[in-house]
Amino acid sequence: MEVIDNTIAQDTEHGASKTATETAPLLGNANDTGNLADDNNNSTSPDATAEPSTRLSNRDRTSILIGILIIGWAFGLDSLVRSTYQSYAASSLGVHTLLSTINVLRSVIAAAVHPAASKIADAFGRFELISVSVGFYIIGTVVESTASSIEVFIIGAVLYQIGYTCVVFLVEVIIADITSMRSRVFFSYIPAIPFLLNAWISGALASAVLRITDWRWGIRMWAFIYAAAAAPLLIALYRAAPLRGSRETNRNHSPYLLIRLRDKTVEIGQQLDIIGVSLMVLILTLILTPLTIAEGQVSKWRSADIIAPLVLGCLCIPAFIYWEIRGARQPFIPRYLLTDSGVGAGLAVRCLLNFAWAVQGNYLYTVLIIAFDFSITLATQITAFFTFFGVITGVIVGLIIYKIRRLKYSIVFGTFLFMISFALLTNFPSGTTLHARIGMLASQILLGIAAGFCTYQTQASVQAATKHEHVSALTGVYLASFNIGSALGTCVSGVIWSENLLPLLKSNLAFQPDPTLAEQIYHSPFDIMPRYPVGTEIREAVINSYGQVERLLCATGFVICVPMIGFALALKNPVLSTKQSQPEAGRDHEEHGTR
Repeated sequence: MEVIDNTIAQDTEHGASKTATETAPLLGNANDTGNLADDNNNSTSPDATAEPSTRLSNRDRTSILIGILIIGWAFGLDSLVRSTYQSYAASSLGVHTLLSTINVLRSVIAAAVHPAASKIADAFGRFELISVSVGFYIIGTVVESTASSIEVFIIGAVLYQIGYTCVVFLVEVIIADITSMRSRVFFSYIPAIPFLLNAWISGALASAVLRITDWRWGIRMWAFIYAAAAAPLLIALYRAAPLRGSRETNRNHSPYLLIRLRDKTVEIGQQLDIIGVSLMVLILTLILTPLTIAEGQVSKWRSADIIAPLVLGCLCIPAFIYWEIRGARQPFIPRYLLTDSGVGAGLAVRCLLNFAWAVQGNYLYTVLIIAFDFSITLATQITAFFTFFGVITGVIVGLIIYKIRRLKYSIVFGTFLFMISFALLTNFPSGTTLHARIGMLASQILLGIAAGFCTYQTQASVQAATKHEHVSALTGVYLASFNIGSALGTCVSGVIWSENLLPLLKSNLAFQPDPTLAEQIYHSPFDIMPRYPVGTEIREAVINSYGQVERLLCATGFVICVPMIGFALALKNPVLSTKQSQPEAGRDHEEHGTR
């Protein structure tokens, strides 16, 4: 009660109105939208989405949230089963070795699309971009399912990934459009809630489809399912006029069509900050592509194909910052946000969290099967623990945050819990005993719980630093930092795995006569290990080898958690507003006349 009382007292000092709406349900009172959005309707934002929730009824909001839940179920389940079908597709087309190329393209696109999508959504409207993303998603799905060559399949995968990335990003932006800062975390989990069911049915669904038909229909059916699942959200957004692009497409009423088109083109170009967005996309592409392609293999880091893009990407960063500060009329990221410690700390927390998780998560399934002797079914379920328990915890924590109106406490606690999880993982790197298995299970559950305290909370903390007109761009950068962390984790885990596992296998298997066994196990563990059941001397040597590498991976994750906690402690801790954005957001830069 003391925390809540202090929160109320501080809000009173800031001049916040103390009405009954503060204790109303999360969506507030339909007759008082001020608890969800900023009352300032005189925004200078160039688009119609700057302060949309002030003109939305509770019925509109509820319809949109239901639409998000439905489409979240569809793209979430599709992404889980499509990864299975993709493997069969690559094998069917005779190029299973190119599967990694497809994944590289998809991961780079996932990061690079966010900046462009954020500016397009601001310039043209949420409804318009959602519609386009659904089109990309469906066309990509159809192209994939009808592909007769790997080149065509890759084109389909790229189109699908653009649509998928855009819709995942846009549902978070739309949630920011229609909710208050106070309830933001709770509602941010809506598109993730279906995962609680999808995680357990995806494997059975993929198996059932492949028994009845082939991978083509397994992918193709989602063109129809996704179109139907997207319809409720599109209808709700179309009815919610503030989330559509402005009907008045041009303020210049010149009778000369060419003049109007020229002025509109210039206006849109300034809104989109084409140069800034292009530089951001170029930076992400140049940095993430070599990191992903290298896959941690040290030999590849001697190649100019890996080094040159990284160097160019890093050199583009100062150019991007200079353009945003000096050149852009409407910067992709305003200057005050580039120097805001709260924004930088939030982006660092999310990047490092994904970095740490990916270091141990990339080879988790292999470790569970080989070093713990879990069944395929149980190992698959354990790999889903992180998201499953993260969603459950996050929803509960979201309700708590709605009451206490603070984010930093949750984020700091979550980062400490994340570190404790890695300490436990370091103590249980392998073993087939009940004690070792319970230790691994408990550690993975704790990782998920820790994530539920700090993932969407960090996103809300970053959003709290800016006025609503910049939320879309900032959310895009935040999600890009998510992908950067994953790429770094993939790279580092690959280095540790490739540089340590094979030498350990050779050393620990030196007692047996086959000199090629270590390399066979290293390259094809799932094919070779069934020959050596638990209890045999060879299996114990292999378990010990994998356990030593797993301990190195988890110790690395533990070390990464140290700066993550430091950045979490550097976050700001405002009292969350009952409005769409924090009243104090951007106040300092306005007082000093900076952009």
